[in-house]
Amino acid sequence: MNKKGKDMATCGEVLVKLLEDYGVEQVFGIPGVHTVELYRGLARSSINHVTPRHEQGAGFMADGYARTSGKPGVCFIITGPGMTNITTAMGQAYADSIPMLVISSVQSRSQLGGGRGKLHELPNQSALVGGVAAFSHTLMSASELPGVLARAFALFQAGRPRPVHIEIPLDVLVEEADELLTSVPVNIDRAGAAPAAVSRMTELLAGAQRPLILAGGGAIDAAAELTELAELLDAPVALTINAKGMLPSSHPLLIGSTQSLVATRALVADADVVLAIGTELAETDYDVTFAGGFEIPGKLLRVDIDPDQTVRNYPPHVALVADSRNAAQALLSALSHKPLAERRNDWGQVRAARLREDLAATWDAPMLAQTRFLETVLHELPNAVFVGDSTQPVYTGNLTFNPERPRRWFNSSTGYGTLGYALPAAIGAWLGGNLEHGARPPVVCLIGDGGLQFTLPELASAVEARTPVIILLWNNQGYEEIKKYMVNRAIEPVGVDIYTPDFIGVAKALGCAAEAISSAEHLRSALRAATDRQGPTLIEIDQTQWMKAVAQ
Repeated sequence: MNKKGKDMATCGEVLVKLLEDYGVEQVFGIPGVHTVELYRGLARSSINHVTPRHEQGAGFMADGYARTSGKPGVCFIITGPGMTNITTAMGQAYADSIPMLVISSVQSRSQLGGGRGKLHELPNQSALVGGVAAFSHTLMSASELPGVLARAFALFQAGRPRPVHIEIPLDVLVEEADELLTSVPVNIDRAGAAPAAVSRMTELLAGAQRPLILAGGGAIDAAAELTELAELLDAPVALTINAKGMLPSSHPLLIGSTQSLVATRALVADADVVLAIGTELAETDYDVTFAGGFEIPGKLLRVDIDPDQTVRNYPPHVALVADSRNAAQALLSALSHKPLAERRNDWGQVRAARLREDLAATWDAPMLAQTRFLETVLHELPNAVFVGDSTQPVYTGNLTFNPERPRRWFNSSTGYGTLGYALPAAIGAWLGGNLEHGARPPVVCLIGDGGLQFTLPELASAVEARTPVIILLWNNQGYEEIKKYMVNRAIEPVGVDIYTPDFIGVAKALGCAAEAISSAEHLRSALRAATDRQGPTLIEIDQTQWMKAVAQ
């Protein structure tokens, strides 16, 4: 006899089981009357749930989680205001090619787009998020669920990863779906490297006298292969912000993430063959000063998982649509069998060292003080993951700071450029951290007084989730970067000298340990104390005080 009623698995319960089968371990969401059916199967599953204080926070947490774990961040979001709240976070993830699965409810099928004033009703929720998602799909029957999840995970596994939105009407969410319990996940291999393109690229790289590599966030899983390729070719390597750490900081071929600066641009212009791999060659990494003038006169070879991207911004001489790691392996293998042109003795390590010296001479006192701040943190916490907002030490660190490994430095000052990102993203980053010697790497949140006020309530969710993130609050009592920009354009500053609350008092009221520091030694001891706690710590650094302290 067939099981009836509540004994039958609903679509919502099958969804949770399928997510488990796809290896999902973490979900971020705020339960609401329209999503409770998503939670029916969650309590019995192995999936951990964290409740942010705002859906934007859920999206940023999922983003941070994806960046450290390499797995998609998953969110359960209510209809209407939940979806409008998360769109900013989806925009950030979309801009930086971060895998994110947003599952929401929506009105029952018979009421979609009805305009009847139903709770949380939007005329067309799917259209709302269409611009910040790879795709948005409305599940019109439970039977579609395995197929649409397979589409989402195929994109995460083998395409350009970006947010995917699946909305489930309220009546579909409770549909009986026992027959779907036997559905199995689909796993897709990433695109291999086409031999013809590899052969053309190999010829050009082998014949190059002044080769150069530009690597982006799409190539971080190919760090070992690209390092070997750079050494074989004696090619200097420039990294985008999301690619930092692909070469360790001391590597003699590393030229950092300074593509917007004149000296680095001169080096790029000198290269006769340029391999750009997993990078958009976009403004936020190559022209942060909006000056224009980043040129690639040499022959440009582009490798990207996205065919569209191979021709955007800078047209290629040869393009290859492939996974970065597969492409790097194929190029390495082909080049190891070819004689290489004699390299110029003023290129490679010599040229990279000269550039580093030239750049070091240009850092001004504020940049040096902020770099010292970051290096003090790294010295105390050598395995730390730095999650940044749009704030002064982050802008500086993007130019001067080089971590030892990938997935150790990322921030919202690139791509979409949201404020308030760093705190919830740091919570997600800690939860996504891979265990090393039985512990996750410490996570440091770099955020300014302006940015923190965007997502300050997420301190409470960090306390609740017992995530020991260390919030380094850089306080300059306003939006300093914007103020400088106004002044430089002869605009009288308006709206940038904002009121800053007593952050220590607020943090403590939210259940967070908090203190203000005034010197490098004080910072070191505060960091040591923070690593012993099971919950978050806020450490406030007054910009003026820090500058004075390190100048002495």
